[in-house]
Amino acid sequence: MIPAEAGRPSLADTLGTDARTAAKPQLAVVGATGAVGSVLLGILSERADIWGEIRLIASPRSAGRKLTVRGAEVEVIALSEEAFDGIDVAMFDVPDEVSAQWVPVAVAKGAVVIDNAGTFRLDPDVPLVVPEVNAHAARVRPRGIIANPNCTTLSMIVALGALHAEYGLSELIVSSYQAVSGVGKAGVDTLRAQLSAVSGTELGNTPGDVRRSVGDTLGPFPAPIALNVVPWAGSLREDGWSSEELKIRDESRKILGLPELPVTATCVRVPVITTHSLTVHARFENEVTVAGAHEILAAAPGVVLSDDPAQDEYPTPADVVGTDPTWVGRVRRSLDDPRALELFVCGDNLRKGAALNTAQIGELVAAEFQG
Repeated sequence: MIPAEAGRPSLADTLGTDARTAAKPQLAVVGATGAVGSVLLGILSERADIWGEIRLIASPRSAGRKLTVRGAEVEVIALSEEAFDGIDVAMFDVPDEVSAQWVPVAVAKGAVVIDNAGTFRLDPDVPLVVPEVNAHAARVRPRGIIANPNCTTLSMIVALGALHAEYGLSELIVSSYQAVSGVGKAGVDTLRAQLSAVSGTELGNTPGDVRRSVGDTLGPFPAPIALNVVPWAGSLREDGWSSEELKIRDESRKILGLPELPVTATCVRVPVITTHSLTVHARFENEVTVAGAHEILAAAPGVVLSDDPAQDEYPTPADVVGTDPTWVGRVRRSLDDPRALELFVCGDNLRKGAALNTAQIGELVAAEFQG
């Protein structure tokens, strides 16, 4: 059935049952001109044609631009209350402060909102959904909102969800190696500018030489990102933790339904354009084997197992970028703990890490219009 929280007459009331069954829900993409929005339009064009109108919404400065979706040019309109008239589902990819202001407006106008910002992720009345792991949660949304997890969490959680279902996850320790596109266009532009500054030089051999070379082109990073790694992502939180590290902890607990799960994360920014990687130490309630983990991961929807070190086969960001699955390799049982696994995962942070998961949630909601 059409979601009860829509707050306006359903299609069944307006058109009749037969017409409702034949109708397709109307979709709005808010933030359509951004990096994730652009990827989302491509994904919507590649996947099943389940939507009626796809309305593109962005800030007033982007209004009037034309973008291609499903093979047609669509003009971008400015974000406003009227922009949500007749919309059934709205996918948001905007900054947190814009989300906080406009998501409630879209819900009040009758849309089910799928939000990629961090604004509502930990709200107990907002499900945090990864379709391969907890699709059922999308149907219970008291506020009319479904949250999309952070890109770093999404880069690993599909694989972990499959292993948890079999073995029962009891502890998680991760280190992330996060691509610069995780902070948007400014991160990508900064890395490219710094790479140009250091290319063809002998920099990287003395303290501070890279920093002096890149000068004031640090962009959104606290230290040079070219020829370097930066052990920081996000903003400062209590006791020296970063916001990105706490997101991994809090979001993993919520998605897996394990509110007391011990989680420790260290987030590192690396000179990669797109695709996050993580090393994962996962401890389980039951004893694990590599063969068993391989079997689970090879069969898990949304996961590709690439694990043959003898043949130099394991995922890397350069090979994973632009693909949809979570890629897993380097699967080992811990040397000193028969209940723990070590693994290396990669996931495109703009696709499954943001746009693809949003589209998949949208497909869950759209199916209700035919239910």
